[in-house]
Amino acid sequence: MEPIDFRSDTVTLPSPEMREAMAVAALGDDVYGEDPTVRALEARAAELLGKEAALYVPTGTMGNLLAVMTHCRAGDELICGQRTHTYAAEGGGPARLCGVSAWTVSQHRGRLDPAEVAAGIHPDDSHYPRTALLIVEQPHGGWPMPLDNFKTVIALAREHNLAVHMDGARLFNAALALGVSASELAGHVDSVMFCLSKGLAAPVGSMLVGSTDFIKLARRNRKAVGGGMRQVGVIAAGGLFALDHMVERLADDHANARRLAAGLRTLGWGIDRDEVETNIFFVDAPASLEGREVAAGLKERGVLVSGGYSRRMRLVTHYGIEQADIDRALEAFAAVTEGALVRS
Repeated sequence: MEPIDFRSDTVTLPSPEMREAMAVAALGDDVYGEDPTVRALEARAAELLGKEAALYVPTGTMGNLLAVMTHCRAGDELICGQRTHTYAAEGGGPARLCGVSAWTVSQHRGRLDPAEVAAGIHPDDSHYPRTALLIVEQPHGGWPMPLDNFKTVIALAREHNLAVHMDGARLFNAALALGVSASELAGHVDSVMFCLSKGLAAPVGSMLVGSTDFIKLARRNRKAVGGGMRQVGVIAAGGLFALDHMVERLADDHANARRLAAGLRTLGWGIDRDEVETNIFFVDAPASLEGREVAAGLKERGVLVSGGYSRRMRLVTHYGIEQADIDRALEAFAAVTEGALVRS
C-alpha cells in the first residue's frame, strides 16, 4: 500500500490524463518562442489572472527572483514579511543575485502590519536604499491574507509608487478560501508568481504573470539566470492540463484538511488555528510525545510527515489523498498517540 504523504503538496504525481496530455504535446524551441504548448500555457495563465502576459519558469523560486530582478535595480530595497518565502526560504536570492536588500515587517497569520510597512518605506535620501517593491504572500503558511489587510498594505505601496509582487505559490487555494477569483487578487498587484507543481499536481513549473513590458524584461532576466528552456512543451502540457482540470478539485484538499484537523483534535493534538481554511495547517503532538518518535511511528504505519525535530509539524493535503486516506491516517495517529500514553 502506498504511503499517505502529508509532507507537502509538491509530492503530487500527475494523473493518467495529465500524463497523456504530456505524451502527445506539440513541441518546439521555447527560447526561440516556438514551442506551441508553452505559448498556450502562458496565454492561458495570463487570461486566468487578467494580465497581459505570462512566462513559464522551472520553479517558483525562480519566478520570485525574476520579479525582484525586473522590478528593482541593484542597491534597491524590498519590503516583505519576516517569514515570507522569498526572504526566508529562497537561498538569499534577492541579495545574492540581484543586489537587493530586504526590510522585513511583522507577519501574523498571513497578515502584514500596515504601520510597519509604512515605516519601512524610506524617504528619497541618499543615505537609504531606494524602496522599490512590496512583496505580499497569498497564502502564507496555509493562512489566506485577509482581503482588508491585503488591500491596505497594497494601497500604502501605491501611495509611495512602489511596485507590488504577489508570491501566490498556492494562489488558487487562497482564492478558494477567500471566496474570490484568482484574477480579482491578481488585479491588485503588478506581478504574480503561482506554482503548477503544488496543489495543481503538474510535475514541473511555475508561472510569472504581469504586463507585456514586465514579462518581456523578465524573459531576458530568465535567460541570464539560466532559465531558458528548449522543447519544454513536454512538461508545460502538464501545467496547461492542470489549469483546465485541477483548480476546482482544490476544494477536496481543503475538506480533507479540515477532516484531518478535526480528527486530530479528538486525539488531543493541538491545531494552530480554529478554522482550517486551505490545505495546510500545523499541529503540536501531545506533551507525552517527541517529534522523532511521532515521525518514526507514523512512517511505520504508512504515513509520512514533515519535521520530527520538535513536537510541531506541518500537514498538507493534496491530489492523491482521498477521504479514505484521511481516515486511515487518523488510525495511525491514534495508534502512535495511544502507544505513547501506555508507555507513560
